[in-house]
Amino acid sequence: MERNKLITIFAIVFVDLLGFSILIPLIPFYAKLFAASDTVVGLLVASYAAAQFVGAPILGRWSDVYGRRPILLISILGTVAGFIILGVANSLWLLFASRVLDGLTGGNISVAQAYITDVTDEQNRARGLGMIGAAFGLGFIIGPALGGLLSAWGATFAGGLNWEFALPAFVAASLAAFNWLGVFLWLPESLTVEERAANRQRGGAKRGFSFRTLREVLQRPFIGSLLTVRFFYSLAFGLFQTIFPLYALNRLGLEAAQTAYVLTYVGVLVVLVQGVFIGRLTARYDERRLLFYSTVLMTISLLGWAFAPSLLVLLVVLIPLALAGGIFNTVINSALTKAVTREEVGGMLGLSAALESLTRVIAPSSGGVLIQLLGTAAPGAVGAIITAVLIPYTWRTLMPRTAA
Repeated sequence: MERNKLITIFAIVFVDLLGFSILIPLIPFYAKLFAASDTVVGLLVASYAAAQFVGAPILGRWSDVYGRRPILLISILGTVAGFIILGVANSLWLLFASRVLDGLTGGNISVAQAYITDVTDEQNRARGLGMIGAAFGLGFIIGPALGGLLSAWGATFAGGLNWEFALPAFVAASLAAFNWLGVFLWLPESLTVEERAANRQRGGAKRGFSFRTLREVLQRPFIGSLLTVRFFYSLAFGLFQTIFPLYALNRLGLEAAQTAYVLTYVGVLVVLVQGVFIGRLTARYDERRLLFYSTVLMTISLLGWAFAPSLLVLLVVLIPLALAGGIFNTVINSALTKAVTREEVGGMLGLSAALESLTRVIAPSSGGVLIQLLGTAAPGAVGAIITAVLIPYTWRTLMPRTAA
């Protein structure tokens, strides 16, 4: 039964990310139809992550109180609505409305992770969360290519809508609707009535995101350290994820299609790590050691990315970078779920997702400035400095507990 639940959650996350990633390469071009400046396009891209920063902790906390299944159903409906608004948008403010709505409800990945936590024991948790990461990666590998095909097909349609962008949006909405049906038909609730009632009595539903809540959580010794490492690691890795196309163009002269192939290569590597190797790694090594060594490996890899002289060298460097990122993003959530009580899991994963969303607001703008002012090596070098500073911090706050 647990295996069936894991497979169902894998399918749900895959379809969810497939629908989302269909639109990733198209949003900037869509905004240009309404004479949006480069600054406004950047704000549009960042608006999703900013909304998710607010929404993810709330959805996570509500899932602790009202159950994983109903929150997944409600949030997916929000995603459907966001995609439909995007498809019929005839103004820039509707584009913003669609991205903000989807962002507020798009934090349901943390709810899916909480579901995995509910149905796995501590020994198998990282493997289960690795499946979420693999589904996430597969969606991002397939989605952009599918979005490009749908956009080209939609451009041949006639009518009042901008079908070049409306068709991918409507397909994404259909995938989300199928996802809703999958949750409704095949996904049972993972929390018992008693657990939800107990969480409700504690007032859990009222504890959404606030900076006071964040400050209180960061002051909790081990959990605060995990979230601090999560934020700065994600910021460094986010510089790679968000600024790589500009780096590839300016440093190596890669065209859009070639850049897409390289990112697909990275996505495949991450999927292999999270879907195949993470279970073996966590069975053999302590999770806290894996967090520490993935930080060391990411530092070396980001330096290699910064100064790669050719595409061949870059492809080699990206192997340890994908390995480090795949390990860290799976193990950090597994460690967080084990560091809190069962009734805090959804809220804590939501807070973790919110911090990661915040880095996706910061990284694109800062990465572009770094390249403009200091050159193409700057984002990788700055990212390496960030993770290098994390190395002694991670050793001091995580490794002593492992030794104990």
